Amino acid sequence: MKERYIAVVGFGQFYGRKIFKPEQIVKLVKEPNNTFDDEAIRVELKPVGQVGFVANSTTTVPRGCHSAGRIYDTFDQHCYGIVRFVTKETVLVELVDKIRLQIVLVETSEVQQSN
Repeated sequence: MKERYIAVVGFGQFYGRKIFKPEQIVKLVKEPNNTFDDEAIRVELKPVGQVGFVANSTTTVPRGCHSAGRIYDTFDQHCYGIVRFVTKETVLVELVDKIRLQIVLVETSEVQQSN
């Protein structure tokens, strides 16, 4: 599948851009009842919650990125992305079809022995 990117905007209303780090997984959630934008998609970061919105204006969508309106009908209620770039002006997220997570389990006895 071809790479697709979106830009996160409005993060100044939440936690700022410093909360974003490359390789973080973000959740994109449709907001069908948003009074300002019928195609609004919020950006969430666990465990803090909402951290911004997907850009949806010709003045906020960088060249090479998709707008919220362009991706709105490509998923049901939510989808995921990976933060790829964090600059002074914007946060760029690559949309992903599937998320693979690696979970590492450490037994309590192993942790106590290393201390």
